[in-house]
Amino acid sequence: MKIIGRRIFSNLLMLLMSCLTVASAAQQKKNNMEKLDKKEQQIVDISALAAIGNIPKLKESLNMGMDAGLTVNEIKETLVQLYAYCGFPRSLNAINVFIVVLDERKAKGIIDIEGKTSSDLYLADKYQSGKNNLQILTGMEEKKPSGANAFVPAIDVFLKEHLFADIFNRDLLSFKMRELITISALAAMTGVAPQLQAHIGMGMNTGITEVELKDVFELIDKSINTIQGDLARETLAKVLSTRKP
Repeated sequence: MKIIGRRIFSNLLMLLMSCLTVASAAQQKKNNMEKLDKKEQQIVDISALAAIGNIPKLKESLNMGMDAGLTVNEIKETLVQLYAYCGFPRSLNAINVFIVVLDERKAKGIIDIEGKTSSDLYLADKYQSGKNNLQILTGMEEKKPSGANAFVPAIDVFLKEHLFADIFNRDLLSFKMRELITISALAAMTGVAPQLQAHIGMGMNTGITEVELKDVFELIDKSINTIQGDLARETLAKVLSTRKP
């Protein structure tokens, strides 16, 4: 009986270990599937480097982005999205670098894909459209402006009518991709932790996963520095601590 009992225990233990191995492999597979693909990785690098104005590394990253399969118009749209977060000077500098990159690639005989363009869009009420988009991103209904938006009503109008209506309604990039661009830029910049925290939450609401965000911040370690990567991870931890499981 003791021998039988030991065999049963041994078999159960082996079954348990097998189940744990399968579960671990399944989780690893899931994590790998959630990791950023090559095009998304280059979007992160381009956004981060453009945001801090690192022109030599940006030029290299733009070339790598084209080689990874990003279209000309996808990169153009990325640089347009960035101006709302790092300003016109950095955005225009990045656009001018991209012009040089494309000219150099053309001279080498490289044929790059232009890709689709954004559809023309007429908005009867841009303020309401921007408000609706912002509520989708935050997952919360806004009854009336608060904080800085209430203190300076003009900024509330500009944010909703231009950023979240004119820009976010352009259909060349999804909300998820726009948040990936924004998070990458903010993670690279100093002094914008509150905005990064807000956009990490918005990004997760659009489908960006914790695994993908950690992937973003590992790229920030390499492209910018580990100080910024660590700050971004600390900000992510704050966001995760406030979200319902």
